[in-house]
Amino acid sequence: MNSDKLPPGRMGLPVLGETLAFVFDPKFIEKRYQQYGSIFKSHVIGKPTVFMVGPEAAEFVLSSHMDCFSWQQGWPDNFKMLLGESLFVQDGEEHRRNRRLMMPALHGAALGNYVATMESITQSYLEKWQQKQEFTWFDEFKLLTFDIASQLLLGTNPGPEAARLSQLFTRLTNGLFAVNPLPLPFTQFGKAIAARNEILEHLGNVVRDRQQHPTKDVLSLLLQAKDEDGNGMSEKEIRAQAMLLLFAGHETTTSMLTWLCLELARHPEVLQRAREEQQQLAARGGVNLEQLGQMPYLDQILCETERLHQPVGGGFRGVVKPFEFNGFQVPSGWQAVYSIIGTHRLATVYPEPERFDPDRFSPQRQEHKQRPFSLIGFGGGPRICIGIAFAKMEMKIVAAHLLRSYQWELLPNQRLDSVEIPTSHPRDRLRVRFQPLQVLCET
Repeated sequence: MNSDKLPPGRMGLPVLGETLAFVFDPKFIEKRYQQYGSIFKSHVIGKPTVFMVGPEAAEFVLSSHMDCFSWQQGWPDNFKMLLGESLFVQDGEEHRRNRRLMMPALHGAALGNYVATMESITQSYLEKWQQKQEFTWFDEFKLLTFDIASQLLLGTNPGPEAARLSQLFTRLTNGLFAVNPLPLPFTQFGKAIAARNEILEHLGNVVRDRQQHPTKDVLSLLLQAKDEDGNGMSEKEIRAQAMLLLFAGHETTTSMLTWLCLELARHPEVLQRAREEQQQLAARGGVNLEQLGQMPYLDQILCETERLHQPVGGGFRGVVKPFEFNGFQVPSGWQAVYSIIGTHRLATVYPEPERFDPDRFSPQRQEHKQRPFSLIGFGGGPRICIGIAFAKMEMKIVAAHLLRSYQWELLPNQRLDSVEIPTSHPRDRLRVRFQPLQVLCET
């Protein structure tokens, strides 16, 4: 391939390339987009890499030219070692088969069976927070979402075992972008590998128990799922898929719920409108499946939170077929990253992109619908996040209860700028003072 046709950019230092800037500089994409445009080259995590920014680039990678890209060859080795051979890194027919087997457990009728569990766990945390009064919300949301994920996915009841698993997942997550890839006991990556092994051992025990005693959790549904030929997934496959679902089922929702509550605290006018919508619904009864479909303003707030605070900054792919984009050529063997963070902050798509404005998603404006693939926090195309409906339902249940019955304020002396890795969160993880709504009204 003619090197003169490669995208513009710079390859950085020998061996390291621009990995350190990519991991630690929150403006990495923005600076290079301003200099080079919607496609530029770099060298990160051991590979020559092309970054692609904007709705057209996202559509190219996620939909129209999917055959040029491989998930399996794209994600860094850390991800594959820690999260296993799950849906996350599968391609082609293997991916299509497993996705078809998993879809019924996370969509349609199955979702209705999860509402009561999400509600009861949420209520128990609200009571705990009311007693604590002051706490770090990112850490608390991580416990809440993990309790929901582990109970609905594995049937694990909240308690010491769920708390231990949550801590193991935190150690695993910290290893995803570890710069030192040596799996030694004292390194971040080594600790992540040890955590993975403990999680897999636990999952193996649960899988064997569910084979003998099926329940209504997602794991039991996966064990019963069969393809067109009557074949199900092996125990090893189910462990890998359960690992992915547990990871993705709480990390991303933790991130978005934390930012949602921070932005509501920063924007009292948005908070008031959201409260009014919930109070009108509350007059007709408690949160239920029907009401979750009648919250258009909360839907707008969640879309704007996804846009401005996407849980992950982009998606990795391996280039398996040479391609051309915007006049530049990229050879096979490279790595491609479609940038979610860059796409969501394009002023040509979202005017004043740094401003939190849920009305972007109102029926009158619908800024995300001017061009396809403008809102891609959950991916897009045929491989859009399999758990998107589960995640949105969970976030709406939590948010609805918070808006109906509680008030919170930000504690002083904390840093709230964004840290993007491993998932987006405020630097000091959001410390708040939390009270029932009526107490504030009386004082």
